[in-house]
Amino acid sequence: MIQEMAEEELHQQLQDVKGAPLFVYLYTPFCGTCKLAHRLLEITATAIPQARIIASNLNYLPALAQAWKITSVPALVVYGEKGVIAKYYAFHSVDYLFGLIQFHLQHVTTEEQDKQEK
Repeated sequence: MIQEMAEEELHQQLQDVKGAPLFVYLYTPFCGTCKLAHRLLEITATAIPQARIIASNLNYLPALAQAWKITSVPALVVYGEKGVIAKYYAFHSVDYLFGLIQFHLQHVTTEEQDKQEK
């Protein structure tokens, strides 16, 4: 499920990232492509309930847009313990998003297992 968050809530979530990454979906309300991307992401989120996906209106996040160097919307930012891991601007299909999110979730799981083995 995608949670809609305002700036303050989003910053709190970013500070609390531990383990699995946070997926931050950035959009603007009058962007038609953003509406389609949101729908694709909603379907994907239903298929991967363990993924933490947050949506936020980029119009209210100018400092974050500048810090993360967001060049367009829609954008999906993968955020980990050390900051931005990746940014995606093309949402192609549900299958594409499913693979992308699974990749990032599995990558973190592999790193955690490596730490435990050492």
